[in-house]
Amino acid sequence: MAGPFGRLRSVMSARTVASQVFILQATVALLLVVAAVVALVLQSRADSEREARNRSIAVAQAFASAPGVKEALAGADPTAALQSRTEATREASGLDFIVVMTPEGIRHTHPNPDRIGKKYVGTIAPAAAGGVVTETVTGSLGPSVRTVAPVTGKDGNVLGLVSAGITVDRASGLTRDQLPVLIGAAVFALAVATSGAALISRRLRHQTHGLGPTEMTRMYEHHDAVLHAVREGVLIVDTDHRLVLVNDEARRLLAIPPDAQGRPVGELGIDANLARLLRSGRPASDEVHVIGDRLVAVNQRSMSPEATSCDVSVGTVATLRDTTELWALTGRADSAQGRLRLVYDAGMRIGTTLDVVRTSQELSDFAVPRFADYVTVDLPDAVMSGEEPAETGTGMRRIAFAGIRDDTPLYAQGRLIHFVDATPQAEAYARGKTVLEADLGAFSGWQEQEPARARRLVGYGIHSMIAVPLRARDVTLGIATFWRARKPEPFDDEDVSLAEELVARAAVNIDNARRYTREHMMAVALQRSLLPRALPEQTALDIAYHYLPAQPGLGGVGGDWFDVIPLPGARVALVVGDVVGHGFHAAATMGRLRTAVHNFSTLDLPPDELLWHMDELVSRIDQDENEDGSVTGVTGATCLYAIYDPASRLCTMARAGHLEPAIVHPGGDVEFIGLPAGPPLGLGGLPFETSELHLSEGSSLVLYTDGLVEDRDRDIDEGLELLRCVLARNGRTPEETCRAVLDAMLPERPGDDVALVVARTRVLGGNRAATWDVPSDPSAVGRVRAEVTRTLNGWGLAEEVFTTELILSELVTNAIRHARGPITVRLIRDRNLICEVSDGSSTAPHLRRAATTDEGGRGLFLVSRYAERWGTRYTGSGKVIWTEQPLPV
Repeated sequence: MAGPFGRLRSVMSARTVASQVFILQATVALLLVVAAVVALVLQSRADSEREARNRSIAVAQAFASAPGVKEALAGADPTAALQSRTEATREASGLDFIVVMTPEGIRHTHPNPDRIGKKYVGTIAPAAAGGVVTETVTGSLGPSVRTVAPVTGKDGNVLGLVSAGITVDRASGLTRDQLPVLIGAAVFALAVATSGAALISRRLRHQTHGLGPTEMTRMYEHHDAVLHAVREGVLIVDTDHRLVLVNDEARRLLAIPPDAQGRPVGELGIDANLARLLRSGRPASDEVHVIGDRLVAVNQRSMSPEATSCDVSVGTVATLRDTTELWALTGRADSAQGRLRLVYDAGMRIGTTLDVVRTSQELSDFAVPRFADYVTVDLPDAVMSGEEPAETGTGMRRIAFAGIRDDTPLYAQGRLIHFVDATPQAEAYARGKTVLEADLGAFSGWQEQEPARARRLVGYGIHSMIAVPLRARDVTLGIATFWRARKPEPFDDEDVSLAEELVARAAVNIDNARRYTREHMMAVALQRSLLPRALPEQTALDIAYHYLPAQPGLGGVGGDWFDVIPLPGARVALVVGDVVGHGFHAAATMGRLRTAVHNFSTLDLPPDELLWHMDELVSRIDQDENEDGSVTGVTGATCLYAIYDPASRLCTMARAGHLEPAIVHPGGDVEFIGLPAGPPLGLGGLPFETSELHLSEGSSLVLYTDGLVEDRDRDIDEGLELLRCVLARNGRTPEETCRAVLDAMLPERPGDDVALVVARTRVLGGNRAATWDVPSDPSAVGRVRAEVTRTLNGWGLAEEVFTTELILSELVTNAIRHARGPITVRLIRDRNLICEVSDGSSTAPHLRRAATTDEGGRGLFLVSRYAERWGTRYTGSGKVIWTEQPLPV
């Protein structure tokens, strides 16, 4: 075909694919560069028109407001005064003309003097009215922009008009100067694009070996013919585990349907083990799989030679080879494959948990009926409790049984059996060697255990037995016995080898479970000894608690803990914490932290100060253990500390990285109060914040650890919302609330330990607490004694009046003399009689022994003698000195 289209087709019919790609890329690059240049030129023209308009407006307005223009227009000869000025301004500004005219449009000035006195051609009416008019016109010089601006007098009347005009061509001079740069940039861009296209085409030419479309099509046809003609199956699987390619031999071996390409491997109906291999992408070399009645050797590799052995991001290619005839030549292919699969499956199904009984039962269940008709496992009781069995003695308990029937004469599961020396079980246990009884009907000595039962056993049909010792790490843990009844052939030496292989795998797992059981029991015992065994007596809170360790094998004993600590003044401290990790170290660290909280609480510190001291303690523990190198430091610990005062209903709390508590109000509303989190213990140097809130009587304070609200299948936000829903119910006791929360939120086998405390508030009413403000006047001591006497008589504690008056007199007198106000006295009737005197001073009194010649100094000595306990605690505004007296029985 002639013309440009014919030439384009001739060019595009270049021989190689690389040449065609190069021409196409170069053409696209050229078109993009041309389009960019055209766009820049159009943009430049628009900029030129805008520049002309802005310049004409600026010059017209500037000249109209220039000094002397108004006076010249009012003079006798405006032309003589303005003609030279307009021409000078025009040349300086680069405009084509500047014309000054009357409001009616009669020119006073013009670049061509012949046009002076003639009427201006253009729109002037808006300017004569005081506005500014700009218009674009096309004249003899081409498109131009002109602006008319008024010259106004002081009274606002228009004295004349100024018109300034410039052609668009003159304003576009800057653009013409930039045109070479644009053309140069376009040429450079075209060169870069062409170079890039050349590099890409060169790479493509290398990849296609310079072949053209026809050659590549022919090569593909040849490869496709070879692929489907070979006697080896080929499968290609992509990164999404979908079948990309399959040849005829693979379809025949695997019975793959015609529409299989593009479908996931798992939906092809092929053998499950082979499908698992294809999905995994792992390398395989001559891995044998049973496909129907064939034995197929499978090889699998990544499609990229540079890919690592675990990289399946590029897809895999698998080859299948039918090796049935080769295996048939060995005469034992089926048996060997079955044994290999049995051993392989045993490793996958035996020992799934760290539980002795369950692992033993898994061995029994797995071997029946694939290897034996009945399987029993007998272990000494010491193994069950995590200990090593005795070297002598054959007393064992049957802990696992599986069989094709349940009505056998074999000993029942759970029975303690004392095997006599003549039995295969006793011999295998003593020697640590497998014992084969191929013919039980011969009664070669095994029947001495219990002859009547032995005859029933043979009459039942059981005719062959293998007793295999469960040995791990040179210790015999028990005996596994395999019995055969349905299959007429007796066990042989190959069966003995297979039985030993199965038992060896199970023995290692049983020993691991035994060791774990021992460690878990020791850790549980340690932790139980470190946690509170009973709640202390107190009247401020009605408390219920639960601690649940994680299930063995899923975490075990951890570092969750809680505590209830009575404080002076009928107050109670609630503590809950969590040490990261499980096992002995977490439990021991938890005990150290709980002891530390007890010690710090005796100082009656506010929650934020107590957590600061705990943070310092954990930092020192980490530092000491890291320097020693033999013990792992505290990898993370959280704590929440709360103090509740039943007299004021004030609850003060702070937390160090722990989950915030839940408040259940008497009406059933549940609230998470937004307590500032604070950093976990051990970070050092960061402050903790204290929050205070007043709780209504009957409110519940719920403290917990993260194991309650977070697990593998639920994030923490969902857990908190579920906790809110469970708690939002009235009428339950704290114990019932604990049970409802645990039932609703914990899985059957929790993977983390859980500590939960529910504390319902009580309030000391007016009949159990009295408060008086005391002025800083010594005469007020007498009034305090009178109020105390009246209050104690009202409480039926008249026998405590003298002692209480003496204590309060000394404490109030000391506050008046040595402290500053305000001074407050509080009397509380709780389990003890509590006296509190608060003042605004932070200086604590000190007990000392006065000399015989001293006139004072005996007050606190008397207080300490008459009170059962006394002490000082500090508040944000001062201190409180408290005493406790026992109440009469």
